[in-house]
Amino acid sequence: MRVTAVLVAFNRRELLAEALDALAAQSRPVDRLVVVDNASTDGSTEFAEERLAEWGECARLIKLDKNTGGAGGFAVGIAAAVVDEETDWVWVMDDDTVPGPDALAGALETHERYRASGRDDLAVMGSRVVWTDGEDHPMNTPKAKIRAGQAERDRAAAAGGMEIRSISFVSAFLRAARVRELGLPIADYFLWNDDFEYSARLLRGARGIYTPASVVTHKTAKRGSSDADPGPRFFFEVRNKLWVFRRSDALYGWEKFLYFGASVRRWIRTFRASSDRPQLRDCLKRGWREGMRTNPRSTRDVLRDTGVPVDVMIEIERLEKVERRS
Repeated sequence: MRVTAVLVAFNRRELLAEALDALAAQSRPVDRLVVVDNASTDGSTEFAEERLAEWGECARLIKLDKNTGGAGGFAVGIAAAVVDEETDWVWVMDDDTVPGPDALAGALETHERYRASGRDDLAVMGSRVVWTDGEDHPMNTPKAKIRAGQAERDRAAAAGGMEIRSISFVSAFLRAARVRELGLPIADYFLWNDDFEYSARLLRGARGIYTPASVVTHKTAKRGSSDADPGPRFFFEVRNKLWVFRRSDALYGWEKFLYFGASVRRWIRTFRASSDRPQLRDCLKRGWREGMRTNPRSTRDVLRDTGVPVDVMIEIERLEKVERRS
C-alpha cells in the first residue's frame, strides 16, 4: 500500500515542526508527503520548504497566495495526493496534529485484518486522537455508526476497530480510489464541517473504521468538545451544517433528520456555556440566513487565483466533474 500524507499548515510554525518530525519518524515510513501552506505569515512557509528538502522527491510543498481555510487546503492537498496514480491511501491532518511513531503502521495493520475477513470495501479510517494529557480528545472522538448491522459491528471489532459514519480530518485515512470516484472536500466551507460532509460522502455505501491502533496527539489550546464556545467561528458551524442538510448527498434523509436534531441540541449547549451570547446570536442569524439562502460555490471557483499549481488545478477540475456525475 502506497500512502501519501497531506498536512495543511497556517501560522503554527512550532507545531508544524513537531508534526513534520513525527511524520519523518514513522515506524512504517510515509511514501510521499504533501504540505499545503495557507499563506502563512509567521515563517511556516520558509521552514516547511527547508524541512521538506530533506525528503527529496518524496515531498511537495504547495504555497498558496491566500488563506483558503482547512477546507480549501485539504481540497488542494488531496487533489495533489491523487495526482499520483499509485497512491492507495491519503492520510490527512492539520499542523497541530502530532502522529505517534506507529500511527501509520497501526492503521495499515487494521486495514490488513479487515480485508483478510472479507470484501475490501473500507473507504475511510480514523485514528484515535488524544490531547496532550494522553486522554481521548472529545472534539475528535467519533461515535459508532447509527444502525450498523451486527455483522458490520462484529467485522470492525475483529479488525480492532469500531464502525463509523464520519470522521474529522485530524488524522483520517481516505481511500484514494474512493476520492477519485466521488471528488474532493467542498472548499467554500472554509472551516468546520467540511470533514464531516466529505467523510460521510465517502462512507455512503462503503465502510469506515475508527482504529485505536493508530494514535495521534491533537495539540489544541484546550481539551474541549465540539460544543465549546467557538466565538465568531460559530457562523461557519451554522452555515455549513445547513449546507450539508440542504445541498449534500452525503447523508440519507433519515440521517439528516437525526443529525439536524443533534446539531440543534449542541447549539443550545454552546449558548448555555458561552460568555458572549450576543456574538453567538449574531453568528446564528447570519449563518442561518446564508445557509438557507445560498449554496456553496464550486471548489474550482473558490481556489482559482490562489496559487494552486497547474497540475493540481487540472485534477481539481477533473474531480469536480466526477462529483457532479456521481
